[in-house]
Amino acid sequence: MTPAIRILEATGIAHQVRRYDASEAAGDYGIDASNQLGLSPDEVFKTLVAETDTHAFVVAIVPVSARLDLKKLAAAMHTKKTFMAEPATVEKMTGYVLGGVSPLGQKKRLRTVIDSSAQTFDRIHVSGGRRGLEISLAPDDLAQLTTGRFADIANAD
Repeated sequence: MTPAIRILEATGIAHQVRRYDASEAAGDYGIDASNQLGLSPDEVFKTLVAETDTHAFVVAIVPVSARLDLKKLAAAMHTKKTFMAEPATVEKMTGYVLGGVSPLGQKKRLRTVIDSSAQTFDRIHVSGGRRGLEISLAPDDLAQLTTGRFADIANAD
């Protein structure tokens, strides 16, 4: 059981855990998850970590069908610039390996921004904290658990 799932169970928030074979991933875990689980890539979200020009870190949650727009993220964070955090830093701060970073249960709680497209779905899917593990939950529940907010931070791929 991952920290992400422990949090969901402890809070009693409605969720579903789904598994897929991550060993078959050809480099993009999110797209592979959507394909194996029969989900639209618009409703499966990836968890990314970015750094601001003031060296603060932020979690950005965007659909796997899109790219994180660093300029939009900077605007949402009220900072001049954001850039992707180094992979080793991401793993150290979150406690998760790349391809399995969950927005829930991270070692260090970071400010969180969820792409506003999530609000168009009753449920979205995010990593459960391990490659091959997805969690389905309501976008508002995700925002509540992460103390995140919604903003337009993605561009279509």
